[in-house]
Amino acid sequence: MPLLERWALMHCFQEENVSEHCHQVAVIAHLLTVIRNKRFNGNLNPERAATLALYHEVSETKLQDINTNTKYHNPEFTKAFKTLENLAEKECLATLPEDLRDEMESLIVQSKVDPEYKAIVKAADLLQAYVKTKNELRFNNDEFCHVEEHLTSKLKALETSMPEVKCFMDIFLDSCTTTLDKLSET
Repeated sequence: MPLLERWALMHCFQEENVSEHCHQVAVIAHLLTVIRNKRFNGNLNPERAATLALYHEVSETKLQDINTNTKYHNPEFTKAFKTLENLAEKECLATLPEDLRDEMESLIVQSKVDPEYKAIVKAADLLQAYVKTKNELRFNNDEFCHVEEHLTSKLKALETSMPEVKCFMDIFLDSCTTTLDKLSET
């Protein structure tokens, strides 16, 4: 996963690999779950959410990072890519010793992930991409302007069903998109 480049079709001021992405998504998924539990009567395990986030891109070890616009271009493409991802996840699972597979299946094979946790990880995935986008725009990388528009609308839609997303943005977004010097001042 450290060898798989994200955003490969775009110029980036800060390069990112799939391993770094999954780590950041795990941190955000953990925080989203804590916020949900503390402020919105949730009852999910933050550690489970973080662990699922660490494995959420395992199919990319076989398929590489697929551009979102390509993957969701039309329903037939999406269905085909989801089928490929499922096959890749099952192949990855099959590489494990047999006695470990039952424990790992619900982490690696996304169709086996509980829908509530899957929603948290998806929201964290979008938030991580949004943070990445905001940072690229901070460096005046206008290649990310259309990405910001797309992610802003997706996150706005999520705020209704997942108020923890808005809380995360209100609490953490500024500190995720500033300089170390500015963070040290506070």
